[in-house]
Amino acid sequence: MNNSKQSNQGTAATPVPFVDLKAQLPQVQNEITARINRVISDTAFILGEDTAGFEKNFSAYIGAPYAAGVASGLDALRLVLTAHDIGPGDEVILPANTFIATALAVTAAGAVPVLCDCNDYYLIDTGLIESKITAKTKAILPVHLYGQCADMDAVRAIAEKHSLFVIEDAAQAHGARYKDQRAGNLSSAGCFSFYPGKNLGAFGDGGLITVQNKEIYQKLLMLRNYGQSKKYYHDTKGVNSRLDTIQAAVLDVKLKYLDAWNHSRNEAAAYYTKCITDAGLPVHTPQISPDSTHIFHLYIIRTPKRDALLSYLTAQNISCGIHYPIPVHLQKCYGNTLGGKGSFPKTESFADEILSLPMYAELGKDKIERVVSVMHDFYRSEKKAQV
Repeated sequence: MNNSKQSNQGTAATPVPFVDLKAQLPQVQNEITARINRVISDTAFILGEDTAGFEKNFSAYIGAPYAAGVASGLDALRLVLTAHDIGPGDEVILPANTFIATALAVTAAGAVPVLCDCNDYYLIDTGLIESKITAKTKAILPVHLYGQCADMDAVRAIAEKHSLFVIEDAAQAHGARYKDQRAGNLSSAGCFSFYPGKNLGAFGDGGLITVQNKEIYQKLLMLRNYGQSKKYYHDTKGVNSRLDTIQAAVLDVKLKYLDAWNHSRNEAAAYYTKCITDAGLPVHTPQISPDSTHIFHLYIIRTPKRDALLSYLTAQNISCGIHYPIPVHLQKCYGNTLGGKGSFPKTESFADEILSLPMYAELGKDKIERVVSVMHDFYRSEKKAQV
């Protein structure tokens, strides 16, 4: 890789998007258009044949016996908690370092989120979980964040010892494996989001729950559809949260490409790490857990100069993100109910330093080289400024 300023200036105007959804379209557009046209022709827009087909194919891909499509990843979490009879008066342990939807789902179910700090993999620190358990604890909700799995052996051992449910938030881990099993097949249930930017993304919102227990599965089928056991017979108080047929058709087409796309993300991540290491940049690159694969939904670096680096990259038409700048417990909507500043030092420290670099399956080496070259220029200018 050429780190010279001259080479960088020649491409400075070339944008590098954070996610490029258009880059994926040529590979799947004709198939998706045909499937959507079939749904339109059938006019089965809600819980149609393609929804059932995708649920069957996705559950087989994950290795779980059952799957229920819902309207979003947040709904997947909320409904599966309700299906496990978790609600008012109960507590659910989850990582402090997560997207707020994980906590909001617990709150929406009527239960109380209890946060736990993270480890160097950005995942729940299993060594801290038992200190959070009380007589009110009903479940542990590990999050397979950024694309790799939490330490599920440790989580399951703690849960078994204390007779707790384990429910996976696998919204960023489509296809990731813990040892020989895929995320979503490591506990009672796994919850997925199909937001368009995910490794497996719909053309709108969507979610799904993979389930081991038939009784829980049957509860979910009712809960997502007004609590109906059959039309107009409402056995429980449900909601309207169904994965619509067009989105299911889109996802079913994309599913067969998922492993190849994840492989491409792995190659891009490896090249990022090589280029950053070769350039000697003073940033922390992602650590990969020895028990998990990583499907790199996000490629996260860490640097104390995060904000300045982000501004520099943005000025060079390189789009980056921060996942997440404000930890859940410091969000205004929760006040100080989940812990005040200083309650989760690792999560808070990471929130000030993490930066998500551009990452998608079609990201080429040239764009990675450009990102790292601009980063190199930033640190070189910082060094000169200190002289």
